Amino acid sequence: MAEPERAVRPPTAARERRPATPEEAKAMGHPLRIRVLRLCLEEDLTNKELADRLDVTPGTVLYHVRRLVDVGFLVPGTPRTGPSGALEKPYRATGVTWWLNGDPNVPVSHAPVQAFRRELDEAGLESVRTFSRFVLHLSDEDVSELDRRIVAVLDEFVATDDRRRENPVYSGMFLLHRPARTDDGPGRRERPDRV
Repeated sequence: MAEPERAVRPPTAARERRPATPEEAKAMGHPLRIRVLRLCLEEDLTNKELADRLDVTPGTVLYHVRRLVDVGFLVPGTPRTGPSGALEKPYRATGVTWWLNGDPNVPVSHAPVQAFRRELDEAGLESVRTFSRFVLHLSDEDVSELDRRIVAVLDEFVATDDRRRENPVYSGMFLLHRPARTDDGPGRRERPDRV
């Protein structure tokens, strides 16, 4: 049996970021939906294929896929004939989520971190190609500037990714956080053993 044809993805164009709507933010608030989006970004997958890859029931995947389709994060791919001769309906990610900003007044969801941790666990530590661990003393303005500069570089790579499709795929995350125990700076937290 011949390999099914892949739907041709339009080249990603650099766009302006915009705030996520409440519906979009809610759709991105579950780690399984984030994992579905990541998987469907690289290849068109059916509910059954997603369920097998994510080790969940097809009904669970169907629920999450419908939420993602409703907000435009997934679109139907080209229907194909499966191994049993049945018509399969795959989905592909639109890439819209990259160009969305979260609401600064809404607490950060754990979903992206949980999704990334599962992906890393599945890939194994030997899959890590590079990482940087650091400690910086930053004002709120410094944090905004660091984020702006990093996102600008990533935007450039995302917008031109279609030119590098023949290369291996990489996934990553940049995460900046305040340590639970810190003894320096005006925002310091007292250690529990101190009175």
